[in-house]
This record gives sequence, C-alpha cells and structure tokens, in this order.
Amino acid sequence: MSKKSLVERQKKRDFLCKKFLVSRSALKVDLTKAADLDTKLLAHFKIQNLPRNSSFTRLKNRCLVTGRSRGFYRFFGLSRHVLREMALAGNFPGVVKSSW
Repeated sequence: MSKKSLVERQKKRDFLCKKFLVSRSALKVDLTKAADLDTKLLAHFKIQNLPRNSSFTRLKNRCLVTGRSRGFYRFFGLSRHVLREMALAGNFPGVVKSSW
C-alpha cells in the first residue's frame, strides 16, 4: 500500500484535470491557431495562470486497490500483484496462466 497522502494528491490532480479540461483545451487551440505574436503570448500567459496540477502530464497511473504506481496494467487499472491475485482467484473471466 502506498501512502494515503500520495493517493489523495493524485485524486486532487485528477479532479483539477477534469475541472479545467475545457478551458485548457480551448486555450491550447487558441495558442496553435494564433496568427500574430501578441495573441500567442496572451494565450500562453493564460495557460500559465491555470493551476499546475490541472495538466494531464502530471497525472500518474495508480492501482485502484493498493495505490501502487509501478507495475501498473492500464487495461485492468491494477498493479501486477493485485492482478495476479485476482486472476488466480478467477475474478477475470478468460484470464488464465499461460502454459505451452
């Protein structure tokens, strides 16, 4: 289990990303379509004034059960340890250990 503060910080970042998604994407479109330098600088300044944690690049994938960030399987949303335990318990239909 990871520290609760890390998991809560990640939840806060996720909330901020969803909250500022529309405004950030609109500003990025304005930034790319800006014809003159003044408009581009204004859009860039507005993006800089948004909260730093509202950017999607600051998000980290974490296991839904343990909060572990490493060994994360995106398809399941779980870390490798929890995925193995749940697969061996039969919680995922069609997931079996490979043998050849």
